[in-house]
Amino acid sequence: MSIKTIIAWTNHTFNIAWGCTKISPGCANCYADTLSTRYGHDIWGPKKPRRTFGEKHWAEPIAWNQLARSQRQIHRVFCSSMCDIGEDHPTIDREREKLWPLIRSTPWLHWQLLTKRADRLQKILPKDWGQGYPNVWLGVSIERDDYTWRAERLRRIPASIRFISYEPALGPLPSLDLEEIDWVIYGGESGPGFRAHDLAWPRTMRDRCRQEGVAFFYKQSAAYRTETGTTLDGETIREFPQPRIALVV
Repeated sequence: MSIKTIIAWTNHTFNIAWGCTKISPGCANCYADTLSTRYGHDIWGPKKPRRTFGEKHWAEPIAWNQLARSQRQIHRVFCSSMCDIGEDHPTIDREREKLWPLIRSTPWLHWQLLTKRADRLQKILPKDWGQGYPNVWLGVSIERDDYTWRAERLRRIPASIRFISYEPALGPLPSLDLEEIDWVIYGGESGPGFRAHDLAWPRTMRDRCRQEGVAFFYKQSAAYRTETGTTLDGETIREFPQPRIALVV
């Protein structure tokens, strides 16, 4: 993938594979499915193959790490935007095992791992996870209040950063417990057929995060194009959390 990304809360995107299976309402208008289809890849569904990559692709984060080191500045890497690292699929299982040594060898990169499959978090993490890798941020997607259980599963896992991607926002989250959550990203849905949001949802979450000391990142309003409406009540709110575990580089 390119060294650049349009995702505002990260510096790079890296995919262990392309392809997934839709499991909840937030998946309905999945941009990754749309993009895969546009490129002619039939890789969506439990019995479909996944697109994988070679050595050149897997070497890219090494170069990013060297760049970050030369700049003396941590770079954030979202992994993976075109699949779900928690999916129970033989190809994803195999490619995910290649990810952990790569993460350990790139201490100047903060890896942002996000999944909808919070029930599989314990199963997918490496044996040496311990109290968490210092350069891994662990997150779950929660689009609607009936999926706030994903935060409960996330809370059971030790991590340098625990975060929630409230995107695409499809309703308020009154049941969400923010205890031991470090960061909330809010995003309205974008793309053809996007579902509208109510500004009361991000306003409530913004206020809760401020009251409870949680970093809040307002990515966008619901709109046809991504990165549309990036202010909330006239304010750009793009906060980042501080890791719980000291990073030694």
